[in-house]
Amino acid sequence: MKRPYAAGHFELAIDGHKTTAYLKSVDGGMLKGSVIDEPHGADIVRMKHLSLVEVEPITIDCGIAGAKEILTWIQASWKKEFSRRNGQITHANFDIYGTYEHEFFDALIQETTFPTLDGSSRDAAYLKVKVLPERVVSRKVMSDRLVPIMGQKQKMWLPNAFRLTLDGLEELQYVNKIESFTVKQGIKKFFTGEDRFPQIEPTKIDFPNLSCTMALDYAEGLLAWHDKYVRTGNTDPNAQKSGSIEFLTPDRKTTNFRINLFGVGIPNLQIMPSTANADQIKRVKFELFVERMELDGGATGFE
Repeated sequence: MKRPYAAGHFELAIDGHKTTAYLKSVDGGMLKGSVIDEPHGADIVRMKHLSLVEVEPITIDCGIAGAKEILTWIQASWKKEFSRRNGQITHANFDIYGTYEHEFFDALIQETTFPTLDGSSRDAAYLKVKVLPERVVSRKVMSDRLVPIMGQKQKMWLPNAFRLTLDGLEELQYVNKIESFTVKQGIKKFFTGEDRFPQIEPTKIDFPNLSCTMALDYAEGLLAWHDKYVRTGNTDPNAQKSGSIEFLTPDRKTTNFRINLFGVGIPNLQIMPSTANADQIKRVKFELFVERMELDGGATGFE
């Protein structure tokens, strides 16, 4: 009896190394052709044919436990030490035997998305990475049984265990929420000669603004910095700050990994809306721009 593919059984390998990270989902990476629609003389029927062919990005949602290969790849990309990786996604049937392989070559990281960090959340946190390959090959196979990756270690990274720090602003330890943010790597596609698929080359890196929330009671220093930075126009680079976002273990005693922040300024700050008879903590929402970010391994095992 033929056993169908199972959406929940798959495996990812990068440069020949099977990742031991818990994978929530893998999507994309197929070929996509652009359709040209052309008139044909006076005929009302238009001719259609393919022109350019491209590879769609591959999106990977994963935990950080066992994700050393992915994290070091991201780390190098942010430092403009671009590296191209090969990999393979193996899809399995309900008996967890590999039945379909999707191999990709010369891939660059296009986007890295971090989840919303919220002190009230109880869900597990996942890193979303979008990679763009130059070439892909798909084939049906009958391979060995996959080794399931259990998700227990994924609980070492929860979105409610984090800490934001900036020079001279100790009160930021009371930040209760940082909205999801995405670091984007520009990629230029070059269609040359008789090559059917484009060559890809990295361009600029776009580090996003951070949107944060904290209680008004603890925001005195933050309000003073915003007033000095925006109202009085003290926007000299020396007025910018450095700091980090630390992703902590559930007991908040160990740093799993951190994002170091450089050239941080505060362009916007707002007191959240006031509502009559609302039994809620008054909070301020503020935005930080960041010139540069660096990924630091902390306790996850990469430099």
